[in-house]
Amino acid sequence: MENRKKFKLGLVPKLLIAIGLGVLVGQLTFIPDFILQIPITFSALFSRLLGFIIPLMIVGFVVKGISDLTDGAGKLLGLNALMAYSNTLIGGFIAYLLASSLFPLFIDASVRETVQTEGTELAPLFTLPLEPLFGVTSAIVFAFLFGVFISWLRKEEKGEVMYHFFAEFGAIITQILSVIIIPGLPFYIFGNFLNLSYSGAVFSLLSVFWRVFVVVIALQLLLITILFILAGLYSGKNPVTLMKNQVPGYFTALGTQSSAATIPVNMECARKNGVSKEIREFVIPLSATIHLMGSVVTITSCVTAVLLMFDMPHSFGMMAAFIATLGVALVAAPGAPGGAIMSALPFVYMVGIDPTGTLGTLLVSLYITQDSFGTAANVSGDNAIAVVIDKFYEKHILKKAVPVEGNAYSRVNN
Repeated sequence: MENRKKFKLGLVPKLLIAIGLGVLVGQLTFIPDFILQIPITFSALFSRLLGFIIPLMIVGFVVKGISDLTDGAGKLLGLNALMAYSNTLIGGFIAYLLASSLFPLFIDASVRETVQTEGTELAPLFTLPLEPLFGVTSAIVFAFLFGVFISWLRKEEKGEVMYHFFAEFGAIITQILSVIIIPGLPFYIFGNFLNLSYSGAVFSLLSVFWRVFVVVIALQLLLITILFILAGLYSGKNPVTLMKNQVPGYFTALGTQSSAATIPVNMECARKNGVSKEIREFVIPLSATIHLMGSVVTITSCVTAVLLMFDMPHSFGMMAAFIATLGVALVAAPGAPGGAIMSALPFVYMVGIDPTGTLGTLLVSLYITQDSFGTAANVSGDNAIAVVIDKFYEKHILKKAVPVEGNAYSRVNN
């Protein structure tokens, strides 16, 4: 009997189905309220669980993320981290400036009034008093202190026990996300969109966010183009050729929604761009973890849109602190669909959004539906960084480079 591949529905289709069903069911007036409250109760309980997990996520991911930055070779590691963080910050700031200038054109007073004055939402049937073991601020301070000093211990050839403890702790949190949180998201989102539909607010929200995503995707493509132009100017390579070689990596990321899963294809893209073996094997895997320009552009844009819609403060100073924090916090993002927004969620309190409330849920729902484009922008930027670092390595570290027939960018490794 011929074996057949089991069809598996991806996360994005599941979320889109959950949103559609939530909107539809919320409009069915013949269904008794207590029936509608059942999925809303699940969403409320799931929200409590998410609030419990968030501080543990910070500890599990950030400690190891910082500790890992001891790996690699001095100057190259520093240059890679500096370029990744700079790109992420620049992308975030440009996204904020564009969003705060452009979004008010279609998020006007009438939209805000409609969103904020819709009918009453349904309450859950019951909730559980599940409180986090410690607060988000405590988790951040703990994670950064332990990450930095475990990194210091590892330079002294110590601290491996603590490093492996937090690595395994992070692996447990990743498993919780993979087995419970991510599979539960469609049901969570179904309940929340059902409630938004019941209250009448959902149509105003969706009428805004499709325009937000058009702006976001256009900005991501523009930033990728600029990065490859700059990389081409520095390295002396043709930017058009560099971008053409990146196409397979971009579309692989669109399909997988995972920077980690795209690493093998991205390595091949780097090879075609003439990046030496030693550099591409160092830069591509590291950048897949620390370079999140596309994700930060999306998160910043979505957060700004939500703040505008609910007439909340969105000053440059407040958003600058949030973006700077994201640039570090997303180093902890798991290489899986939705990893960036799940890592960013603990920090949205910095802009006045409750990560476990309706607005936090809205951000998760809307971000994940276009997560693949952010991931594609991230991995494309990785290869622009690789081209620059490869040229820096040739000029300032390797010292000696010779052309090889058939590949003008191959070198003899000393």
